[in-house]
Amino acid sequence: VQLQASGGGLVQTGGSLRLSCAASKRIFNYGMAWFRQAPGKEREFVSSLIWSGGRANYADSVRGRFTISRDDTKNTVYLQMNSLKSEDTAVYYCAADRHPLVRGGDYYPLHGDMTCWGKGAQVTVSS
Repeated sequence: VQLQASGGGLVQTGGSLRLSCAASKRIFNYGMAWFRQAPGKEREFVSSLIWSGGRANYADSVRGRFTISRDDTKNTVYLQMNSLKSEDTAVYYCAADRHPLVRGGDYYPLHGDMTCWGKGAQVTVSS
């Protein structure tokens, strides 16, 4: 499967952006996740969901501000980002996991768990 991310850009503190990640085919049983990498830092988990259902999961740093969702008709996953902060500035990557591991209803994948990656989308939040 190939992933195409889009929707990054420049926004002021407190603003909103929506990232999209379109898959090249139906990925019903995949795990989907967003990661981000800020300059000089390691790539970190942001949010995830299992395409077939179940609850979404979030990093503590974005919970309550970001929302992950999917559109089955478009094979697309979204990341709605509200109340953006300067520390959200990073390159955002979407990724798919062919064999997602769910524990207690939660799916918190590691970077190395992901099967394929989309190209990054730059998000810059200016103060």
